[in-house]
Amino acid sequence: MFVIMKKVGVAYGEALLTYSFGIDHPMNFYRIKHFYKMFEKEFIEGSKLDDILLIEPVLADEEIIKLFHTKEYIEFVKKASKSGYGYLDYGDTPAFKGVFEASSYVVGTTIECAEQIIKGSVKFALNPMGGLHHARKDSAAGFCVFNDIGVLIEYLRKKYSIKRFLYVDIDAHHGDGVFYEFYKDKDVLIVDVHENPRTLYPGTGFEEEKGEGEAFGTKMNIVLPAGSDDTVFYKRFDQIKNFIVNSSPDFIIFQCGGDALKGDPITHLRLSPQVHFDVALFLKDFSSKIGCYGPLALGGGGYNNISTSQGWMNVVKAFLRD
Repeated sequence: MFVIMKKVGVAYGEALLTYSFGIDHPMNFYRIKHFYKMFEKEFIEGSKLDDILLIEPVLADEEIIKLFHTKEYIEFVKKASKSGYGYLDYGDTPAFKGVFEASSYVVGTTIECAEQIIKGSVKFALNPMGGLHHARKDSAAGFCVFNDIGVLIEYLRKKYSIKRFLYVDIDAHHGDGVFYEFYKDKDVLIVDVHENPRTLYPGTGFEEEKGEGEAFGTKMNIVLPAGSDDTVFYKRFDQIKNFIVNSSPDFIIFQCGGDALKGDPITHLRLSPQVHFDVALFLKDFSSKIGCYGPLALGGGGYNNISTSQGWMNVVKAFLRD
């Protein structure tokens, strides 16, 4: 079957709104709904879908989730999903009825975005609900139930024998669930830009942490002091670029969380959405230059709906840039 390639795939569908811990919780469905409204106004109502493929959410099979998460933990989430009571961690991530299915949609949709890239249907993609970077193999944490990034890496290794990954994370919170689960893995290169661990959850991600054993030097933490604005970020951008251009990845994953943007209610950084555009554009151009897959962008955090949506829109616009 002949497939017409489009530049960018955007995960778009009601199923992604089900990953919501209630309207009083920072991680609620209004985040994605606000982005969809902004996206619809500019691209759908504006008839600008020529280069965009709308990707329907996909429910991940349990066997796929097991590629990263333990069987015991998955069973724990399933049980909590049926009762809808209690917490999945120590108090940040409440259970709700259907949380297993909602979390499985996040994982499945991230994988579907990657599949569309590998099949050649799109060059780049965005799953705004993806990027749940705090979940560990055997536990939830920080609003994250299943770590779609970790599952994706193991899935692409198993199905496509993709070996070398570049993971770039600009969420205000350190992506500890990815960073430490792959800390000794030399084939997962990580650049994580985040607020000072001393002033923000999860309190990890110091600059001296660079990987262990054969993986030493494959990890980079960029710590931004609380209150940092664009000026502070761009002073470190060349350091980030230098790490990336020497990474030689086969697949690029970009966690583009919006909670480092000015006005976020639970963090202390003051970046502008221009940072999202510039990082996305650099990753896009780098990928095109070396001929690797991606970037696949994942929405991550972000709890000011306006600024977060603007950041994600800028990622899409950067991917569309010729």
